[in-house]
Amino acid sequence: MIQDDLLGDFNLADEDVFDVQTITDAMMTPAQSLTELGLRFFLNLLVCWIIVQFFYYRKSRRRDYYFTFLVFSSAMVLLLYMMGNAEVGIGLTLGLFAIFGVIRYRTETVPIREMTYLFVIIALAALNGLSPIYHLVGDVTDHPHYVLSGSSLGITALANGLVIGLIWVLESGRFLAHTSTKLVLYDRIELIVPERRAELVADLEKRLGLKVDNLEVGHVDFLKDAAFIKVYYTLEKGQTDTIDMLTKAKDFVEQ
Repeated sequence: MIQDDLLGDFNLADEDVFDVQTITDAMMTPAQSLTELGLRFFLNLLVCWIIVQFFYYRKSRRRDYYFTFLVFSSAMVLLLYMMGNAEVGIGLTLGLFAIFGVIRYRTETVPIREMTYLFVIIALAALNGLSPIYHLVGDVTDHPHYVLSGSSLGITALANGLVIGLIWVLESGRFLAHTSTKLVLYDRIELIVPERRAELVADLEKRLGLKVDNLEVGHVDFLKDAAFIKVYYTLEKGQTDTIDMLTKAKDFVEQ
């Protein structure tokens, strides 16, 4: 009787181990893995191309950032996908982003608009590279396997669409007045005093051809009779302002 009980316990333990191994060994077929990789890669590439082509490049016209955004996003989605499959953990992922941060701060300053778009494409790469689109179905007696989940893929596509929609709303200025600034090296410093502000505004509007909304007087050089003035104005529809804050010829490079 004792021997039968021990054999029964042993058989039960073997069955439990078999169940765990069966579930754990459920893997995607090579065709499923290639399909998943292709879906993630091309969805991410399509979304990033739409954002860069129709929102960023339409105003900035920077070919160098155009290339950087698309290549960086594609490399990130592949890297995150492989890291997710290898189960390297969140620690290494955060370390990777820390490395990118160090690289960013050791190079020349990147404009805030470019940094914003860079952050967006990194976030989209993480979303498209790590979001689950295949689900494990079946149990021990029914050969567990992976199948493509239409609902998960739809949620991922919807998340990408929401980001595109948000960028479209903000870039179009439908809810915010698109106020821009221009840095001017001004020569008539006798007009920068508060009591002659109206004359200063009128002179700037005449010489710049802009309707000045506000202005700030910065550094004043009395030896050269010049002062830096930051002019605030409202952009017309379709107008861009990506070069307004440049003050040196070396900062402008035709791309």
